[in-house]
Amino acid sequence: MYFLYSLALLVYALLVTPRLLYDAIRYGKYRGTLAERCGQLPPEINTDRKPSIWVHAVSVGEVLATRTLIPALRQRYPGHSLWMSTTTQSGRAVAAHIEGVDGLFYFPLDLVPVVHRVLDQVRPALFITVDTELWPNLVRHCRLRGIKTVLVNGRISDRSFPRYRLIRPFFRKVLVGIDRCCAQSDESGRRLVELGAPGDHVVVTGNLKFDTLSTPATGSPPEADSVLRRFCVSPGRMVLIAASTHKGEEVCVLEAFSRITRRHPTALLVMAPRHPERAREVLRQAEGLGFDAVYRSELSVDAAPSAPVVVLDTVGELATLLQRATVVFLGGTLVPVGGHNLLEPAAWGKPVVFGPHMENFAEIASLFVSRRAALQIGSSEELELTLMDLLDDPEKRRDLGTAAVALLAAHRGATERTLAEIEMVWPGGYGAAATLEPAV
Repeated sequence: MYFLYSLALLVYALLVTPRLLYDAIRYGKYRGTLAERCGQLPPEINTDRKPSIWVHAVSVGEVLATRTLIPALRQRYPGHSLWMSTTTQSGRAVAAHIEGVDGLFYFPLDLVPVVHRVLDQVRPALFITVDTELWPNLVRHCRLRGIKTVLVNGRISDRSFPRYRLIRPFFRKVLVGIDRCCAQSDESGRRLVELGAPGDHVVVTGNLKFDTLSTPATGSPPEADSVLRRFCVSPGRMVLIAASTHKGEEVCVLEAFSRITRRHPTALLVMAPRHPERAREVLRQAEGLGFDAVYRSELSVDAAPSAPVVVLDTVGELATLLQRATVVFLGGTLVPVGGHNLLEPAAWGKPVVFGPHMENFAEIASLFVSRRAALQIGSSEELELTLMDLLDDPEKRRDLGTAAVALLAAHRGATERTLAEIEMVWPGGYGAAATLEPAV
């Protein structure tokens, strides 16, 4: 079964190579990453070849989820270096600012020779993967080498659960190899068990992102000042942020904003496409509808944006910019993408509006809606009316924001619970080092 999986992965890699080359040439994606993805890690990664801790976080969201866990791991295991891998370039850019990480590399292809090469260099005694990023060959060879493996912030979404069930016999083999599965919720924990994870290996620890969010009480990180100084909006100016939008949504937002400006002529719209390489496309859409629009990278320091539409063409700044929002529309929800995490705008007490497609975050979305801490609309036709209603009603905005902050406060503590489970699996110390060769 592992042979068939490896063969399928190899065929897939060959099929997508033309597209990757196209993206590399046109958008600059993946440049300089191929060697690392094939197992040729930077020489500074674990030069002394001592047992270490390897944390894998796919992209920006997963990296941000580790912001409190990484320092906790460094404090608990001070004698071990800590390396982080990411899959995306945007994830790597954000990971570069995570305190406590000794070095970064791109996650390798899950082919056995590549996996061996990486494990030989990194020599993890503990491998931690965030969300439900499980790669069969890596998990299997970690187990063969005696490397402890922990899934943190585990989540099985409504969209992915049926797909995993189709390959349950194989997925079960992977889950059996995980020493501890720390799930975000009761439902995700139940699904992990149903898919084959041993019941005594699954524990609900909560969502790490509840612990990592900046709030008005905790303040912004130091680097936030340089971002906010480019959005010096007056106190009475309405700011609508369309966060993590996808193709097909921007036009809906722009058309709604066009009518909103008739009542609020000084309103500002910040468009933040999920994929920054689409910034040019979004800017042209705005201009095509008659708006003056600029890129975020063109804004001046200590000045208000002169154009009514700003397109975010930078990475890692959206979470900070949310502080400036009057209302936030969460993208990936009007089109069948599955939605994105609404915790960051909620942490700043901002009223959040999202569409019907929140399959990837169904539990969180349901929780926020039931507590009247966010608003869900059924279609793009409702977007304008809902946004207009919120912009016209400061009391409704305040009530939504207050409820969101209270809900977040009630759900903190996942970091401590997750660390406790990791300690049970791996007490640490050089005596717990993994072997250099796989046990066969």
